[in-house]
Amino acid sequence: MSSFAQQGSLLDDAAAAFLLRPGIAITAASRDERNVPRIARCLGCRVSADRRKVTVVFAASQYKAFSDALAASKAIAVVFSLPSTHRALQLKGHDATVDSLASGDVELFSRHVDAFVEELASLGYAREVIRASHACAAAEVRAVTFTPTAAFEQTPGPDAGAPLQRSP
Repeated sequence: MSSFAQQGSLLDDAAAAFLLRPGIAITAASRDERNVPRIARCLGCRVSADRRKVTVVFAASQYKAFSDALAASKAIAVVFSLPSTHRALQLKGHDATVDSLASGDVELFSRHVDAFVEELASLGYAREVIRASHACAAAEVRAVTFTPTAAFEQTPGPDAGAPLQRSP
């Protein structure tokens, strides 16, 4: 039996490491009562030690429609993409909750933004523009925690959309 099955997680070590990779782009989506998608650009990620829970952080004041939709539906889909390679994974869940930040989350989002700025700067984007697009006060940032119930490969190519293949 593989480690992910033993632990009940959809994420193996490699997938969890990808979600936590410096420079990753993270976009979360939910839906409102009319099934209209609501999105948020996220500012970092945490994965629980058993890989059963994923937490992303976002600026709640900038994404009120997303926050409201999430509170109403609890449904979430999050895409993690590395801009320099276009590698991407998507996670979905149905039990998302919005909470205040945990200890270390301010540092998490600061490190994430710094790494994302450098990732895009390596591709020729202006650091000041990327930093400005991710600017927010720590007091605005909230954490969304969910249990992934589905995981998909989303890297462009023939396997895009396929359920994530976990290594044994």
